[in-house]
Amino acid sequence: MPQKTKNRGRILIYLGLLLIMGVALMWVLVLSPQTSQPPLAGSEAQPVEEMTSIVISVQPVQYGQVITADMVTLIPYPQRLIVPGLFFTDINDVIGQRVTMDIDAKTPLTSTLITTDLTGSLNSYKIPDGMVAVTIPVISPIASVGYLVQPGDHVNVIGTMLYVDVDSEFQSRLPNLMVAVQAPGMGAVPSMTALVDSGTVVGTDGRAEQDPSLGQPVYLIPSEPQRPRIVSQTLLQNILVLDIGENEPAEADQLEASNTATQNPDSTVTINTTVRPRIVTLVVSPQDAVALNYLMYSGVQMNLALRGAGDTILAETNTVSLQYALDLYNIVLPAQIPYSLEPAVTALSLPSVETFATPY
Repeated sequence: MPQKTKNRGRILIYLGLLLIMGVALMWVLVLSPQTSQPPLAGSEAQPVEEMTSIVISVQPVQYGQVITADMVTLIPYPQRLIVPGLFFTDINDVIGQRVTMDIDAKTPLTSTLITTDLTGSLNSYKIPDGMVAVTIPVISPIASVGYLVQPGDHVNVIGTMLYVDVDSEFQSRLPNLMVAVQAPGMGAVPSMTALVDSGTVVGTDGRAEQDPSLGQPVYLIPSEPQRPRIVSQTLLQNILVLDIGENEPAEADQLEASNTATQNPDSTVTINTTVRPRIVTLVVSPQDAVALNYLMYSGVQMNLALRGAGDTILAETNTVSLQYALDLYNIVLPAQIPYSLEPAVTALSLPSVETFATPY
């Protein structure tokens, strides 16, 4: 019996030793590797980024305005993103300078947005380098898109001109005029050379044709002066409107103001007159300025076409003449028939209310 008890105690000791060894092995395999692993990348301390300050606007500033202290402030900006000489880091460097274009609030001020040169008009700061401003007349609502064009808009310029045939030597409009020529040795006063009676015009230069009814040649001369041929084409595209000017009150507003002043001499009522621009100033290249100057003095009629905001597409257009319009829109010439409408219509005009109210 004592022997069995001794064996049982020995077995318990062995089991305890095995349990202790198992726990130690678990600690080595599970707990020890975790403590020896390096820390994760995300747990590393991030370096503090070096910052600096740049000057920004705190309110919208219009071109030509002088910057004051209440228009700007400083904000932090990463030093690594600073381009040398681009941003201003001191407010005192921009105060008293003039902006060269419209800027919005929260806009970083750069060397291209401000200038120390206070000479010249405000409009001159809107003209890009290499460009010039030129003024053209737009005295009608048709030419100025119903007076909708405003400074800052972009327009196309359409030119319409008249062409006539001329004698290349005389540089005068055809057909030429004809005068009487007296042959040598004839007339009351004998002569050795031909005499040209330049004071008597016989007729205009025409052409001979065989008349089918008479069966003999006849000489045809024009029934009227040569009719000019009209053509239209886009001259310039996407042109900046710098300004409009020389405004005049509308005739109806002028008449209303005059009648009010006549009926009520002591009246203090103010008449709100509608102004209509007569000229528009465009920003173009120097060569286009010379071309526009020539076209104006040549009598070319120029109309404006207002472009959509942000539209910079340059479209290719064709010169429009009578033949082009007939072909493009498939206009069929009317047939010559033995009847017509009465009264005769010899010129086009917009119909009025009286035209429809009073029957023929």
